[in-house]
Amino acid sequence: MRNISAMPTRTPITIEPATFAMGSDDDVGYPGDREGPVREVQVERFALDATATTNHQFAEFVEATGYQTTATNEGWSFVFGGLLPDEFEPTRGVASAPWWRQVFGADWRRPHGPDSTLDGRDDHPVVHVSWHDAVAYATWRGGRLPTEVEWECAARGGLVQKRFPWGDDETPAGEHRCNVWQGEFPTNNTLDDGWYDTAPVDTYAPNNFGLYNMVGNVWEWCDSWFDEAQPVARVMRGGSFLCNPSYCFRYRNSARSSNTPDSSTGNLGVRVAYDV
Repeated sequence: MRNISAMPTRTPITIEPATFAMGSDDDVGYPGDREGPVREVQVERFALDATATTNHQFAEFVEATGYQTTATNEGWSFVFGGLLPDEFEPTRGVASAPWWRQVFGADWRRPHGPDSTLDGRDDHPVVHVSWHDAVAYATWRGGRLPTEVEWECAARGGLVQKRFPWGDDETPAGEHRCNVWQGEFPTNNTLDDGWYDTAPVDTYAPNNFGLYNMVGNVWEWCDSWFDEAQPVARVMRGGSFLCNPSYCFRYRNSARSSNTPDSSTGNLGVRVAYDV
């Protein structure tokens, strides 16, 4: 196990003021997500953790405060069915996404259900955190959640209108740069990138700003409403280990998605921003 205290998450990265081209007119997007049109947006100076929050870090927060997450209080969370044992009892699924299973006893400590643990996963991103949990953790750290504009500026790393944090080629020279699903979703993952579930938060090379895994691995909550006119769902960005072009090509810099603030799933985490 790596020395957790030496991981890059301990040093937030300062993002200098900038104007950047936000959004995309790329035809691989989803009209309902409203990624476009491309527009010039100003960002003030802020800082962002170099990685998503780890299980180790979130455990420090819970130990210090006694905080109970939404999933812990409600007694269940959504788990990807492919991570459950074959003999796992049938549970309610999501009609539009039957690979998600309601699992009683699943929470951040038990990401795959009541019989799972965090053994060997200290440096993996914490999951099963709602937007409310993410805000509580960020506040305890002396920070906040990034706005959607800040998140996209950070993910781009200074590159102009590139699809991914490293450029337009998803696998330059055949090298995987993020943790997503390869193969036929949800039945066959070829594991070309080496991971079926989450990966350690600093698995792949950082972008030009020094930020790791801005796309893939886990979705990250933002402070912004997905639709300001109908403030029901909060923005989440970056995609996750379950993303695949066949149904969810949202592991791109400009891609948007959302969830209600009380939602928690096994692919949804948090990265903390700071005023500087």
